[in-house]
Formats: sequence, structure tokens, C-alpha cells
Amino acid sequence: MATADFSWNAPKQQFILAGGKESGQKLSDEILIDNIRWFTIFRWAVIGALILFQIVALIASDALTKLGIRNQQDWPLVLSVILSAANFAYIYALDFCQPSKFNSPSINIWVQIIVDLLCLSIVVHNVGSTTTPAPFFYILHIALACIFFSALEGLFVAIMVSAMYTIVLLIENQMFFQVSQSILIDPHFSNESLQKGRALVWMIALNTLFFIVWYVVSRLTLVVRKHEQYLRDAYEQINQAQIAKDQYAMLVTHQLKAPLDAIRSKINLIKGGYCGQVSSEIEEVLTKIDRRGHSMSNLILDVLKLERLKTAGRNNDAMEYIDISATIYKCIDKLKPVTTARNIEIKLSIQNFFARGIPDQIEILFENIIANAITYSYDDAAVDINSIVKLPDNSAILTISDHGIGIEAKDLPNIFNEYFYSPRAVMHNQSSSGIGLSLVKIAAVNNNLQLKVTSDPGLGTAFSVIFPNIRISAGES
Repeated sequence: MATADFSWNAPKQQFILAGGKESGQKLSDEILIDNIRWFTIFRWAVIGALILFQIVALIASDALTKLGIRNQQDWPLVLSVILSAANFAYIYALDFCQPSKFNSPSINIWVQIIVDLLCLSIVVHNVGSTTTPAPFFYILHIALACIFFSALEGLFVAIMVSAMYTIVLLIENQMFFQVSQSILIDPHFSNESLQKGRALVWMIALNTLFFIVWYVVSRLTLVVRKHEQYLRDAYEQINQAQIAKDQYAMLVTHQLKAPLDAIRSKINLIKGGYCGQVSSEIEEVLTKIDRRGHSMSNLILDVLKLERLKTAGRNNDAMEYIDISATIYKCIDKLKPVTTARNIEIKLSIQNFFARGIPDQIEILFENIIANAITYSYDDAAVDINSIVKLPDNSAILTISDHGIGIEAKDLPNIFNEYFYSPRAVMHNQSSSGIGLSLVKIAAVNNNLQLKVTSDPGLGTAFSVIFPNIRISAGES
């Protein structure tokens, strides 16, 4: 038995630009929100590291002192409390406050950067600004600012980092841009003078490094964003070409439908004796032509449905809560002539629910899955339709199972591709257009549904449609 899960949610683009001139381009709010959530998770890890540091400081204080970390008391816990409160504030502003001029993803990240830099400066001051590698963590914030914001805003962060690190060094070494003259003229200068000179060297070196990092990362970011814009333009051109192709396909299909209907109507007139008597041989030929014409007419209708579904896309304005049970019964009623001719029984075991979607597309989805189950069932078989409602997470699964020819494991990943025919399916149904399951896929994409297909060759296939955010009672749409 083979099983495949299908979900066609489009992957998020990681560098969607918000527009503006090249120097002012920044990432979209959607991408910023994703990163805000990631940063809060990362900050919890930092908080855990600070708590662990406090525990180590209590157990092995001497070892930390040998590593150059002088002040080990209280400040890790204080920073943990500050960062925890800040994390809750960021998430609250993001999830529970209405977006406004003063509550946007950009402002949220700016506040995070400023608070993190202030906390990092406290860490640098306490663990040692020249004796440990802690100051190099400033570089991370400069790089992130260059990625998320414009080059000018990244420069502002670099200046802010430089100022904070300089203030930390001045406070630690009690100097205000003055170096004792003994460091320059006295070969036996004091340790205090040596320490101040060393701090000055670190100040110049790291501040230079901060601005070099800003320049390099901002330049690289602008190059990446420029190429991203080229890709977006190319994608837009491809999308427009696809739309033009689909429109042309619909036009051609419409042009084919009219003469085909005329041909079939003339055939029916001849077969009905309205054009004189015809021999049985001619009537047999006309029947074959009409049968082929009927198959072509179905193909044309499927192509028109396919192109209309593609054009419709995900139209949130057309969405409403749909009575799934009523939709299933409607589809079964439409397919009743086929089930009667094949003597196939539809067995229902449905716990009704309401799902949000586009009504006609949900109907197309179910109609094609049920028709598919009927088509590839053996005569005198049954098709089972049942549902499972999961109240804890407001979801439901509706499964349509047949006891027919089944699908080979190697063919299962391709069944929703347009015009795909498996050898097993062709042998059982030569009139298939290969479009039915493509309609199911597009309807699922447009309505944000997931599908699961389980099949065993010779025993049957089960299509499961997974509905999120359901309601047991219709309520408000």
C-alpha cells in the first residue's frame, strides 16, 4: 500500500522587497514578521545561556576569573528578566495589537535591535571589553540591520554600535580620549597607562571593523536585492505570458466547442432518420463518431473548467462557510446516472460540518474525486464516503474510498499533474481526459486544502481531503 500527502501552498519568498529606490529597499512586512518570531525564539536561547552562566558563576567563579570575566554576580539574572519581558512585549505587540504607525514590524525589529545592543553592552562591560570576544557580537546586529533595512539605516546601527562600545571602554578605563604621556615618552610606563593604551587600540580597531562590516554587508545586500528585483520582474513576465497562454487556450477551446456541437447535432439528426434512411453500417460509423465527439466534448469542458479555475485563483471575497454534507449529496445526485449504469453503491457515513471555501470550487473538487472513484471501481462495487471531525483543532477529514483498480506506487506522486495517464488507468478507461485530478489540485490550492491519497493496486484508492478551521454550525460567514 502506498500513501502520498499533497500540499501545494506556495513557498514564501525569503527576500520580498517592499519597494522604493535601491538605497531604500527593505524587506516586506511578511518576511520581517517571520524573522521577529525567529528572533524571539533565539532570544529565549540567549536567556537560557545567561541563566546557565549565572549557575556556572556560582559554582566555578575562579575559573571564570582566570578567563578574564571579572564581574559575575547578579547582572545575568537582571538581563534575563529584561530580555524575557522584552520578548513578551514583542509578541504581544505583534499578535494582539492593531498595526499602526507606531506598531509595525519595522519598528518592532528596531526596538529589538536597540534593546539587544543595550543588553549586549552590559554583557561586554561585565565580561570584559578587551579580554573576551564578547564585543564581536556587535557585528551580528550590524549585519542584520543591513539585511533587513536600507544601507543608511544599517549605517545608523553601525554608528550606534560604535558609540556604545566606545562608551563601555571609556567607563571601564576612566579615560576621555586622553592617553597618559608616559606611554609615549617613558619606557617604564605604568600598568594603568598600558591598559589605557590597549583600550584605545581596541577602540580604534573594532570601530574600524564595525564600519568595514557595515560597508561590505550593505554592498552585498544591495547586490542581492538588485538580483532579487530582476527575478521578480522575470517572474512577472512569465506570469503574464502564462495568463496570455491560458486566455488563448480558452479562446481556442471555445472555437472548437461550437463546430463540434454542430457536428454532433447533425449526426443525431441523421441517426434519427430526419435526413433519410441510412444503412446499419453507416449508422454504426456515425455512432462511433458521436462517441468520439462526446469524449472530445467532455475534454473541452474539462479544459474550460481548468482554465477558469486557474484564472479564479484564491479569491478570499468569494469564500464562505459551506455545508459539506449538502455539497456531497449534490455531487452524488449529479453522478447518479453513472452509478446506476455501473450498479455502484455510494455508502455514506458523514458527520456534517461547515468548511470555509469557494462553493463552486469545493463542488468541483468533490465531484471529480467521486467521479474518479466511480470510474475506476469495478462494476457492482461500492464507494465509501466518511468524515472525521477533530474538535480540539477545529479540523476535519473527509475520505472517499473505492474498491477498484488502485494506483501503482510509482504513479502516485504524478496523479495530479495535468494530462497524466497511468498505464493501469488507460487500460481501464480509455476515454479519460487526464484533467479531472488537475481540477481537484487547483481547487485544493485555491481553497487552502491538503490532500492525502492511499492506494493499493487491485484493491482500491482512498482520497482524503483535510479541512482546517471548520465549524460544526454555520454561524457567521
